[in-house]
Amino acid sequence: QVQLVESGGGSVQAGGSLRLSCAASGSIFSISAWAWYRQAPGKQRELVASIYRGGNTYYADFVKGRFTISRDTAKNTVYLQMNSLKPEDTAVYYCRSLGGADYWGQGTQVTVSS
Repeated sequence: QVQLVESGGGSVQAGGSLRLSCAASGSIFSISAWAWYRQAPGKQRELVASIYRGGNTYYADFVKGRFTISRDTAKNTVYLQMNSLKPEDTAVYYCRSLGGADYWGQGTQVTVSS
């Protein structure tokens, strides 16, 4: 079992920044990749960014150049640095770990006002 706890969400104005954190505990040796997803009201959950055990990263086109995913293996934590935020980035952001089994965090709300 892996437990994921997100933090760092909040409300900012357009153009602002936030950093989300996802701390993992439990059977973390099984994690082969981490990912951030988001879900806006009335929309499907979508992949935002991911980082693999080897360090490779992936970004959705709509966040390229604005968001950065990173990890601190010593702290078993993955981060999502979000810069130049737009109102359309408003959503609940979820952390996901992938490996032998997939786990999700509880989500953290990000609200960007114009």
